[in-house]
Amino acid sequence: MSENTGASYATAGVDIEAGDRAVELMKEWVGKATRPEVVGGLGGFAGLFDASALKRYERPLLASATDGVGTKVDVARRMGVYDTIGHDLVGMVVDDLVVCGAEPLFMTDYICVGKVFPDRVAAIVKGIAEGCVLAGCALVGGETAEHPGLLGEDEFDVAGAGTGVVEADRLLGADRIRKGDVVIAMASSGLHSNGYSLVRHVLFDRAGWALDREVPEFGRTLGEELLEPTRIYSLDCLALTRTTEVHGFSHVTGGGLANNLARVVPDHLHATVDRSTWTPGAVFGTVGELGGVERLELEKTLNMGVGMVAVVPQGSVDVALTTLADRGLDAWVAGGIVERGEHAEAVELTGDYAG
Repeated sequence: MSENTGASYATAGVDIEAGDRAVELMKEWVGKATRPEVVGGLGGFAGLFDASALKRYERPLLASATDGVGTKVDVARRMGVYDTIGHDLVGMVVDDLVVCGAEPLFMTDYICVGKVFPDRVAAIVKGIAEGCVLAGCALVGGETAEHPGLLGEDEFDVAGAGTGVVEADRLLGADRIRKGDVVIAMASSGLHSNGYSLVRHVLFDRAGWALDREVPEFGRTLGEELLEPTRIYSLDCLALTRTTEVHGFSHVTGGGLANNLARVVPDHLHATVDRSTWTPGAVFGTVGELGGVERLELEKTLNMGVGMVAVVPQGSVDVALTTLADRGLDAWVAGGIVERGEHAEAVELTGDYAG
């Protein structure tokens, strides 16, 4: 008989066996990112979560969020480091959920690759699972898709979706914000996962910096600084809601501090934030100086050192700051809520950064 030279999925570039090996490698890590409500394990067509756990709520509201990591994945690819990008993915999703006061319950992920390298896919999932543990939620499933011809062999992207729950009468948002409330800023761990198109353009294309360049201001290489994982605030924020009164949160992502805080400020009020209350990390100044980027452009692109904001009544400030400090999170009073003038924006940043 003649040798079969017909087309197959493998000759088209999809390696099913490699995908199966990746699943086996990731099972250990997914097993660690669980909660008591999870039913079954990895390998089913759908992840299962026991909704009877919601019976303790009077009126449970389900919250849903989805996000990706953006072009930060290009830095991970260039560095050959794949086990941190998952922390970024989880942070981007669960910290959107917690803004309304929701406890993250579970996540699913989607990993798209040009070619399945089992160890690489398993490393990505390891990071996602570790992030879920830090967020207190379960990783109940996901999908790895191989797209030969659309992505290069080394190219990949990640996305995820999460579900949380909040009691209806504890839902946080603009309707709770009051005149006299205080704006508490929580420090970011660095760039997080926004603005990397600008960062890459400035540092790689314009400045010509290499990822292994030692940067004294960073105390490490450029690549290590750029891959610093997004801080996951969900458990910190939930701790605040348990220990004191909170009127709102704002997750500082694309659009920067002012634009994201504005999303939780009601039309008749105005938030002021004093830049002099903190010093942005060195990476923000480096991007600005090397790229000749104006401050306002930086501020609407990068988080400038603030990754999450809590808006609390004056009487909650001391407890809030103590709670966050006890959890190892740097936080400070950055501003307040006042009546909005006729032509005022929702949020105004004043003063100059400290240092």
